[in-house]
Amino acid sequence: MERLPERPPLTEVELTMAENELGVSFPAAYRALLMEANPAKRVLGPCRKERGWDWDSDRSTPAELLTLPFPHPDSYVGADAELAAREPRPEDFTDEQAHADAWQAWDWECEDFEDRRTAGAVVLQEHGCGFCTLLAVTGPLAGTVWWDGRATCDLIVPLSLDHAGGARPVTFGEWLRHDSWDLLPPGWGRSPRSPSA
Repeated sequence: MERLPERPPLTEVELTMAENELGVSFPAAYRALLMEANPAKRVLGPCRKERGWDWDSDRSTPAELLTLPFPHPDSYVGADAELAAREPRPEDFTDEQAHADAWQAWDWECEDFEDRRTAGAVVLQEHGCGFCTLLAVTGPLAGTVWWDGRATCDLIVPLSLDHAGGARPVTFGEWLRHDSWDLLPPGWGRSPRSPSA
């Protein structure tokens, strides 16, 4: 895990302002941790920037997507496959520039799709190499914690105490007592298309 910078605790007034401006409500346990002077676990949180409240991370969810419900990863498998199948291929074009333009438009659509995969979630911790721990703050999964492993396996997976029994995502309060790495499913980094070990 990357070392998080020390920051002063937030006040109740600041948290309320951040929630109002960002359009979300933080889980009670998360709010309490953000107000602690010396928290047992360091997390990223909202911070005041020139343009208003934002996230203390380089990988924040675009503001317009933060209020949307966090989607369960199973909900977009079909859309992901359909988007991948539409990638423009050079052999389908008679002109290189036409292919480049079509591919650029498709790539922008892919970037938008990737942003939407983390709609309604904020980054709790960055772990380096593109990995991070996410907290869902909107929708039916609000208050649960997830692992963003898209850097290597294109998956967002629940952090869970019981992967064999259905992989219920841990709540923020449960996550506080564990390390994210210890809550990953066995073999989490395998591509769904690769053979099982």
